[in-house]
Amino acid sequence: MTLRLSNAPNARDLGGHLTGDGRRVRRHVLFRADALHRLSEADLEVVARLKLACVIDFRSPAEVARSGADRLPVPGPRLVELPIVDLDLFGVITDALSRGGDGTELDFLREDAPGGGAPAMMAKLYRRFVSDETMRAAFAQALRLVATAENLPLLFHCTVGKDRTGWLAAVVLTVLDVPRDVIVADYVHTNECSREFVDLVVSLLDGRVSDPQVVVPTLEARPAYLEAAFAEADRVFGGMDGYVREGLGADDELLESLRANLLEP
Repeated sequence: MTLRLSNAPNARDLGGHLTGDGRRVRRHVLFRADALHRLSEADLEVVARLKLACVIDFRSPAEVARSGADRLPVPGPRLVELPIVDLDLFGVITDALSRGGDGTELDFLREDAPGGGAPAMMAKLYRRFVSDETMRAAFAQALRLVATAENLPLLFHCTVGKDRTGWLAAVVLTVLDVPRDVIVADYVHTNECSREFVDLVVSLLDGRVSDPQVVVPTLEARPAYLEAAFAEADRVFGGMDGYVREGLGADDELLESLRANLLEP
């Protein structure tokens, strides 16, 4: 369920999904979102009604400096910054355009570029969510925060609310035994929420680069990206249970806390 925030259109409740054994994920407890730096006064009123105890920001310091810090209600939730830094595509695009040139600055994102362009770069990023030790440490800390009742309701976000946010959502829903197809559908729902944003970015690039559409794979939630992470978990840890337990350090107590906090009786 989307929160209908005018300046954070991908903000939504993770509750409502059914698990494999017929239980339901609690509503109004865990939220995923895009960045909150542009919230309007009306948006802030909606967020205030959520009575958030904690907000996790996965953005890097460079992303925060470029876009701005979160706008949150006052008094409001505790803000925890857990930067996950790998490929700052917005920074890459901005830098390329600021240098000027012949319009081919973003051609390295073309799917027929050496190495597979943007889709291959995105799949590599998702594999690193699983295999990179530093990224795992941030996701592990986020999982511990979600598992602590005092931090709930909790909202987590990155810039677009798609990649880092999408992966943590997938991990949590997997722990709760939500079916894989439902998890992928929740992930892909970002495309509906962010359609206007993607169109805006493409329109801003029109006339400045040879093919503005080359950025679209970096802004879309494609099932192949999420499947790349799941496949990496299979390869490195023998599956998602191994990834959560060995890769993120989650023990039985933490996993039971997650389920107790996030599932209806």
